[in-house]
Amino acid sequence: MYIVTGGMGFIGSNIVKELNNSGIDDILVVDNAGMGDKFLNLCDLKIADYMDREEFRYQLEKDLFSYGVEAIFHQGACAVTTERNGNYMLENNFTFSKVLFDFSIQMKIPFIYASSAAVYGNNTVFREDPVNENPINVYGYSKLLFDQYVRKNLYRAESTVAGLRYFNVFGPGEYHKGPMASMIYHCYRQLKDSGEIMLFEGTGGFADGEQKRDFIFVEDVVKVNLFFASQPLVKGVFNVGTGMGRSFNDIAESWISLMGKGHTRYIPIPDSIKDRYQSFTEADIDSLRLQGYRDEFLSLEDGIKKYYHYLVERERS
Repeated sequence: MYIVTGGMGFIGSNIVKELNNSGIDDILVVDNAGMGDKFLNLCDLKIADYMDREEFRYQLEKDLFSYGVEAIFHQGACAVTTERNGNYMLENNFTFSKVLFDFSIQMKIPFIYASSAAVYGNNTVFREDPVNENPINVYGYSKLLFDQYVRKNLYRAESTVAGLRYFNVFGPGEYHKGPMASMIYHCYRQLKDSGEIMLFEGTGGFADGEQKRDFIFVEDVVKVNLFFASQPLVKGVFNVGTGMGRSFNDIAESWISLMGKGHTRYIPIPDSIKDRYQSFTEADIDSLRLQGYRDEFLSLEDGIKKYYHYLVERERS
């Protein structure tokens, strides 16, 4: 059996989908279904079982969990980067993650988990080194705290442990995330609904709309997850991005070209996020390549084009 925490969510459901594509449906999805409609991400997929996060944690802590497990893909987290409740964030992203990590170590199960580029804060060097890690919000800190815990305990691991620091992921399955959906998705919705894309005026020394992020298509992220799950013994934290920052203007131009309409308007960045805003990200993927991952990543334009066809088909159905 494979365990996918956050399996109803964006990246988790895409991992389930790719496992299905490989002929695997012996999958336990662990999540908090909540009040939303993220369950729709699983409607056309095959799994063996579903378990609420709290029930799953209870079974682990009471040593009641009895399934044989091939690998754990730990994608579940509070991913609301604007969340200010530190206790809530750390309980979800740190304390629960420790329980799952310790279980994987004890049972010698490959453990692949979602970290985040948010650990780097406003640094301009994105290499997996503590000197570059300085988060600017509690979300980033919760991810860094767990990375630090993992690093201190890697000596205990006799099976693969890989922390994957996702950069800006976009693609099918993120519609339920609301404000936390990718900028690429928001640009599509804005253009479709109003005929214009709103981008921030210049920040961090960048001109209007020229802020840059490392945007990576979700299918590439899934491929990296499955790659590490197949490795006999890899231990560490690795960036997962394309290695190339692209501007917000590039996104707008791609959508306007694809949809054949619209324009861009620049707006001031809200004061509430101005001091905690990353104006630039670009993954250093040398460590990922050194582990033997050789696949090329989709370009921004090709990823947006693929996403566009998916969104059009979804809205027709």
